[in-house]
Amino acid sequence: MKKITTRAFSVLLLAALIIVGMTVYVLRYVDHGREWALYFSRLNSASYGEITDRSGALLASFTANSNQFADDPFTRTANYHVTGDYWGRSGTGLLSGYSKAVNRFSLLTGTTRVTNSTLRLSIDAGMNNVAYDALDGRKGCVAVVDYTNGQLLCMVSSPSVDPADPNVVPPDGAYINRCLSSSFVPGSVFKLVTAAAAIENIPDLEDRTFYCDGSTSFAGVEITCSGTHYTQTFEDALANSCNVAFSRLAVTLGQDTMIRYVRQYGFLDAHELDGIPTAAGSYPLEFVGDPETGWSGIGQSTVLVNPFAMLRYVSAIANDGVLCEPSLILDGKAPEMSRLVEVSTAEKLKEMMSYNVVSHYGGEERFPGLRLCAKTGTAEVGDGTTHAWFTGFLDDPEHPYAFVVMIERGGGGLTVAGQVAKSVLQWAVSK
Repeated sequence: MKKITTRAFSVLLLAALIIVGMTVYVLRYVDHGREWALYFSRLNSASYGEITDRSGALLASFTANSNQFADDPFTRTANYHVTGDYWGRSGTGLLSGYSKAVNRFSLLTGTTRVTNSTLRLSIDAGMNNVAYDALDGRKGCVAVVDYTNGQLLCMVSSPSVDPADPNVVPPDGAYINRCLSSSFVPGSVFKLVTAAAAIENIPDLEDRTFYCDGSTSFAGVEITCSGTHYTQTFEDALANSCNVAFSRLAVTLGQDTMIRYVRQYGFLDAHELDGIPTAAGSYPLEFVGDPETGWSGIGQSTVLVNPFAMLRYVSAIANDGVLCEPSLILDGKAPEMSRLVEVSTAEKLKEMMSYNVVSHYGGEERFPGLRLCAKTGTAEVGDGTTHAWFTGFLDDPEHPYAFVVMIERGGGGLTVAGQVAKSVLQWAVSK
């Protein structure tokens, strides 16, 4: 009897171990089955897939036996945040998701052979190379879109990494796509939002003047300006990037109105670029009083803006207020279009942004050959350094490009980010 009991216990123990083992196997199969199947049966999966830029230049490809990238190391690095890699180290790269879609796998049937596939992008690899070179190793990003059809022509984040170099030591932040995955203090580029709200809500705006003696205060809290602008019009206040004028405008509009416009223009939302999620922005939503509302109106306070969200906004201004939602994949579909900014507001902002360039940014002398409408931003980040922003568009039917440049702790918006934008846009126009 004792022997029977011992044997029964042994059988039950063995059965329990088998059940545990099978459970572990099934769980691991669900998580890793695709990798196992492709490792042992690549010849039964799709034999070829490739990603190209808009002109057909090869950025990456994979076959039954190997994974490849572009031949040129600089091109691989400059375009890394578009392609990503086969291992998904960058959260915004297309390659890992695309290769999985081509190499189909079912938990029940295993791998499935798919016909050869090419994913053609709207990106111009040459423009990405120029942008990455212009950033010169600084932490920052550049994005350019055709505002008439939403095709994203350039998306670069720095620093980057060469995905084909197995010995590379990635710089700090190399896997972060600053165009999509981060939000930053915007500084004076945010005045384009305050300006739009003022245009639509202050009836006598064109008749008003704004006096700046270098600072203003709300409830005893001082807001300083970068200059002393004395009496100025609304247009001059934007061109001067006057903190005094725009903090007063924000307080006049009130926090609730400012919140409404920030929401309306999508600065608080996490957007998507062909399924790739972007970071959301922020704005003080709880009651903060006049001083903080004043600071928020000039892009400081707790305001954070995602560069992609700013690109959407300025591309809509350029396109008479209509947003062609940016896209990365050339699939023949019509662009998704919606009205983001009122026509008259977009026209006024376009006029003012052109005036900025002509009267304060050096015009043709600094930006030769470019019909530029723009706004600078030099955003204080609290440690004595500033993010450099430059955003806008070309008012040019032959080159309908909207852009955003942001360089972390880069210095002045015009002198630093503006120079990067100039290099990229002049290359694009001369191509």
